[in-house]
Amino acid sequence: MARILVVANKTAESPELLEVLASRSAGNTFYLVVPASGGSGLEKAADPDAAVEHTKPHLDTALESLRGSGLDVDGTIGDTDPLAAVQDALNFGKFDEVIVSTLPARASKWLKMDLPSRVERLAGVPVTHIETKQKD
Repeated sequence: MARILVVANKTAESPELLEVLASRSAGNTFYLVVPASGGSGLEKAADPDAAVEHTKPHLDTALESLRGSGLDVDGTIGDTDPLAAVQDALNFGKFDEVIVSTLPARASKWLKMDLPSRVERLAGVPVTHIETKQKD
């Protein structure tokens, strides 16, 4: 039984992510980390909890959708920095794999910062990158 860390934000409810998770669901558990987001940099600095409050409904909807598809998944809101969010998850749990789900390259801030490669160096376990087809 593997424990798989899933890092996603806008793509947490994407069909591409669901398809990959469903293909790995037999006997595995998933832990979804959605980095806190929402508001401008100044708004986040003035009220860090605002980003968490903004992200919570998205996390709840994603977990409900994934569980509704029969997946054994739990999750949390992570740091606003996705790499820090992964580091926090790794500090508090053992994972056999990490799945990083991003927007398409033309729209993804995470790909611009090379998040999948950085997570692989940090985690020391296999990392799978899923790029959605959704527009955003």
